[in-house]
Amino acid sequence: MYILPSVTGYADHNLAMCSKVISRAKEFFTILRSLQDAESSDPYVYEEEVQIVKMNGDRIPAVNMYCGSQTIFVCEKAVSKISDPGNEQMTEASNLSDGDADDANDSAHVLQTEMGPQPLSVMKARQFLSWYTLSQNASMSAKDTNLPLYPLWVRCDMSDRAGTTWFGAETVCVGTKVTGVKLYSITSKGSTADKQSLTTLEELKQEHKKRHHPSSVGIKGSARFSLFGSTVVENTTIESQSSVTVDFKWSHVERILETPPLSSTATLNIKIASGDMRSPMFEMYRELEFLQTLADGLRTGETDWMEPLESTSPVNLTKAYLEELQNTAKTLQDQAARTPEKTSKLKSETETPIFNSFLERGDLDFVEQLWVRMRKSVTSYQDIGDCLKLVIDALRYGDIKPWIHRDSSSSLSKLILQSYQQQIEHVSLTGVTPVNMLLEMGLDKMRKDYINYLIGEELTTLNHLCFYLSTEVDLQEQVIRLRKLHHLLEIIVTCSTFLGLPYDRLFLLTQSCLQHYRTSPYDEEHEFKLQIKPALISHFYQKEHPILWGVEVSSGHGPREVRTSLHLSDRPLVDHVIFETDYPNETVNGDSEDPAFFSTMAYCSLVNFA
Repeated sequence: MYILPSVTGYADHNLAMCSKVISRAKEFFTILRSLQDAESSDPYVYEEEVQIVKMNGDRIPAVNMYCGSQTIFVCEKAVSKISDPGNEQMTEASNLSDGDADDANDSAHVLQTEMGPQPLSVMKARQFLSWYTLSQNASMSAKDTNLPLYPLWVRCDMSDRAGTTWFGAETVCVGTKVTGVKLYSITSKGSTADKQSLTTLEELKQEHKKRHHPSSVGIKGSARFSLFGSTVVENTTIESQSSVTVDFKWSHVERILETPPLSSTATLNIKIASGDMRSPMFEMYRELEFLQTLADGLRTGETDWMEPLESTSPVNLTKAYLEELQNTAKTLQDQAARTPEKTSKLKSETETPIFNSFLERGDLDFVEQLWVRMRKSVTSYQDIGDCLKLVIDALRYGDIKPWIHRDSSSSLSKLILQSYQQQIEHVSLTGVTPVNMLLEMGLDKMRKDYINYLIGEELTTLNHLCFYLSTEVDLQEQVIRLRKLHHLLEIIVTCSTFLGLPYDRLFLLTQSCLQHYRTSPYDEEHEFKLQIKPALISHFYQKEHPILWGVEVSSGHGPREVRTSLHLSDRPLVDHVIFETDYPNETVNGDSEDPAFFSTMAYCSLVNFA
């Protein structure tokens, strides 16, 4: 005979299950709280197969749409380090020859660098979200766990019917009290060039209304276009470390993939890497690299000399220059007037007319012209010492009476001033002294080059440049500040030359860069922002395809606002799954009439605590 279990048995079982879930939620909360309080951002391995990482949300494109640059927790599958092989693999490696072992190590390194973040199952992700939500509900625990946690985002493997790639949760607070949680889900699809298959604006609005039943909705559009960066030559993409993109935001969206109206707000995102051969600053970059080589040699004791740009030896170049000065009968003013003609003979044939018009000075003094010759020819410390000895001897014996700028600060300039009075102090050209002297000559010359452009274009004043021009700090710090100034000019010249930005925008950008680098380290990955009017760059983007286009339907206000959005992009916004697609990325420079877009949908729901 079948006997029904008692009601009490069911209740006890359910109570035990609830108690276990709450206990796991508290444990999860404790882990997240400790990670939140810790200064370190090292991953935390949970249950061996999951790792939790604390990072800025702007590092993840899909998540950045909701959390911006705030700190978040990311849950993902823990990936074992390939560089830690097991005993069997180590035994196999020990039997390889040295060359084979090196190849094996290189292969392992490649595999390790290519192994990206890995997702969890959708079921596992839901479990983490439920624990996060429970842990933030004060009524679930007598303990004071109602402390706001950073948002939690979990990578998903698209194993559900919707194709979910992310689940997210963040607290909703009134003051310091947590009153609810917003839950997010992000779904993704592979790329398609069929615009008819894309979600329509009306379908997006209906989806939002079905989830939230609002009395009214707001609609906002956004788009990003690439203005400068990678280029396509004969169907081959040439990658660039530099990029200038523009972000548009506007209201009253009427259709999917519409061009941003001129009433949009527009922000340039400027990231420029020094050394781009397309840059008008490229020759100045090569000059700066030689300067950096000297500084690195002083710091480390080892110098990796650059290939000389002149076939004539530095000593012969210096002798010829001194003889030229000795034989001339013209005035110092005439020498200054002839400087552009003479220095142009040493210019590299790869220089562009743009560069010449921007930064070439016609008032190079004796020390600066000597620097030009030496930096293109010296390949050893001996070369530097020999050249400087020739110059100092010529000064000591009165063979030359060169002119220099009044504000020159290098050691050689001081010796020249002394030679006017025929009282040159003894200089021992041993050890690192010659390198120090040449480094000072280069710093002096390049600082004047940059001042000449910035002041000449009225982009700043000498007072604002004091930090970058100071000679009171040591030579290594002077080089660092010069690199910052060079990077600033790379940014300004790029925006002036390739984008044609007007004076008021260039002036504002200059002030922003100067202020940033007074307190921040040198960083070519930093993205500078600049507000502009869309009309200034309309000819760049109105006939181009966006690299990212989005529309957002929203309702509610403040912390109770909920959003449903669609984003179309030329490459996936999710990096932990592989999308099957027949359409390569062809949107760079608008080379394809029918570009393919990846589709990313984001949904939001609000859970209120009683």
